Amino acid sequence: MQKNHLHIFLLLALLALQISCASKKNIAVKETVIEALPPKLIFLNYTISQDAKGNKQIQFINKIITDGKLKNNTETYLKTGAVGDLKCSQLDKDSTEIKTVIIQNPLSKIIEYVNDSLIFESKKIELKSAPLSLRLALHDKTKYITISHIIDSLQNSRPLITTELD
Repeated sequence: MQKNHLHIFLLLALLALQISCASKKNIAVKETVIEALPPKLIFLNYTISQDAKGNKQIQFINKIITDGKLKNNTETYLKTGAVGDLKCSQLDKDSTEIKTVIIQNPLSKIIEYVNDSLIFESKKIELKSAPLSLRLALHDKTKYITISHIIDSLQNSRPLITTELD
């Protein structure tokens, strides 16, 4: 019986020795933190003009891409467009639409003035050409920005210009 106790004692002592000599190494878990890209803004400048037949043309002037985000989240652009308005779309590398905004016709302006009787009046004027400046929150997958002319009440549009982002 004492041999049994001695064997059990030796077994426990050996087990205790193994446990006490075990590595006390801390196991470090590597976490890969994917840093989100800072939000970007794009400023686009164009000149838009209309010929005598009513056809619109847009000429690219320049673009500036910078870090930042729009100050307010409320969209300054229209939700739906009318005939003559412009549609500005951000496209990915496969020309799939990412985001679209509607821009009120920049060649059609409403001005207010005081007439000879000192009464406010408003008048709609049609311009032959005008500057077109856009400020957009740039989606990180955007490769192209296209501006189209809305040609009917079904929101069908005709492309006017496509700007490639480098």
